[in-house]
This record gives sequence, C-alpha cells and structure tokens, in this order.
Amino acid sequence: MDPLSQVVALLQPGAAYSKLVTGSGRWQVRQPHAGHAFFCAVLEGHCEMTFDGQPPIALRQGDFILMPANPGFTVSTHSDDQAPLHTAQVTTLAPGVVHFGDRQQTPDLRMMGGVFAFGSPDASLLLSLLPTLLHLQGEPRLARLAALLNEESRADKPARDAVMNHLLEVMLIEALRSEHNGATTPGLARGLADPRLAAAIRIMHDRPAHGWTVAALAKESALSRTSFFERFSNALGVPPMEYLLSWRMALAKDLLRRQQQNLSEIALYVGYSSASTFSTAFTRHVGLPPSHYAQQLRERL
Repeated sequence: MDPLSQVVALLQPGAAYSKLVTGSGRWQVRQPHAGHAFFCAVLEGHCEMTFDGQPPIALRQGDFILMPANPGFTVSTHSDDQAPLHTAQVTTLAPGVVHFGDRQQTPDLRMMGGVFAFGSPDASLLLSLLPTLLHLQGEPRLARLAALLNEESRADKPARDAVMNHLLEVMLIEALRSEHNGATTPGLARGLADPRLAAAIRIMHDRPAHGWTVAALAKESALSRTSFFERFSNALGVPPMEYLLSWRMALAKDLLRRQQQNLSEIALYVGYSSASTFSTAFTRHVGLPPSHYAQQLRERL
C-alpha cells in the first residue's frame, strides 16, 4: 500500500453528512468550527470562502475544497464592490437541500458541501502529515464523488455506511492525488510530488522498523545529506526524523487499537529493539505509556 493510501486508511473516515446548497442575490453565511473535516464541490456559479486564519478563496464551477481539520469559515457571494454583505436567510427546501439568500431570485450558485469525521483515535497526528487546505480547480471526478456520497447518504440501502466510508476514502485519496500533481502547501502530498523525496517517504512507510538515519534516507533520494534535510523539511513541514517518528507512532497506535500483537512485537515492528525502549519513546511522544493508551481505547468501546 502506498503512503497516501496508508494514511487515509489509518484515519478511518466516516460519519459523513452532505447537502446541496443553492444561492441567489448577495449574502454571506458563517459556519462555525464543528470539529469535522469539510469538503465542497462547486457545481455551478461562483462564491467566496474565507477559512479562519486564511485569506479569502474565490471558487468557481469545477472547484473542489478539502479541509481535513476545519477551523470554521464564512461563505459568501463573490463581489467586486465594497458594499457590505448581510447574513443570509438560510431556507431548507427539502431534506439535504438548503438555499442561501433571496428565494425570489433565480439561483446563481449550486454546490455540494459536507462534513465527515475520522474514526482514528490519533487523527490529529495523522492530519499533521496532510496539507491543511486543498483548493483544486477543474476536477470533475471529485464533484462526481461528492454527488455519489450525497446520493448514498439519502438512500436507505443495505451496507450504506460501508459504501459511504469507501467513497470517503476514494474522495480523500483522489483529492490528495490531485494535489500531488501540483502541491503547494507543506504535507505528504507535496513530498510525494518530488520524485527524490518520494523514494525516501515510500521506503520509510515500507520499512518502518529499519534504523533509518538522515544520511541513509538522503542516499535513497540521491541527494546530499544537507540538501535532503532542507528539501524534505520544506516540502513536508517537518524534518525527516520527526516525520518518521510520527509515522511509527501512528502505526503503533493502530496496532495497540487492534490488540492482535503484544508490546514486544509492536516495538519490533515500529523500529525499537525492546518493549522498554518503545514504551519510553511512546510515553514521551504521546504522554502516557502504551498499556495505559490501550486501556483507554478499550474503555471507549
């Protein structure tokens, strides 16, 4: 399994909710932080989104937005004048369909928006490996996936949740793969877009137990140690050894959750010579020993 697929699978996306949004006139709507990932596909028209802490983004037909950790945002009509925008009237037209703005005017915007959760108990660590915001233009496949997800969420069919979870995984991978082709924000997708760095990332994911060093990873990338370190840190937003540690801890947490291996086996799998050295590293990184972490997971079930 390649690195993108591994990270998405460990995140366990699910519990999705989506809706069709239409808009007309001049309006703005505030969506507060809700602790969920957010996606949006513009089907017709254009609008503007301002995520907290980010500059405004102009969205047009065919654009797709993914924010794995949504801090809250404002969506509004896109206008060149400086006249103030007023908070819109939000009208529910049908289950899963809402309208922003003046219902008397012909809608000039249609978009599919939704939120979903991550089932992983360590989502925050895994999300640190991904871009904070993806804005993709001209990606009709993503719009179709968003529409399929919306259709499935409205259907009362057997295995609906399983289908939705698989659609979410495909949508995430497709978005990250598209970002891979022109990645600009730090994260795993941008690292994989660089063929030299991709070689090092893949081998870290394939062989987490190996005693990797910066020098050894630089050799895999056919770069000098200094060039590799700087290039990796700039592309992924963290130094190579910090990324490797995060990946090992993510794997360890997943293995602890599965409860299929003992501590010594988990330690060896993620690159530690003994259960005690692994326990020390895990406690330092997570804040509690592996046994206590596993106990907390069992109590949540």
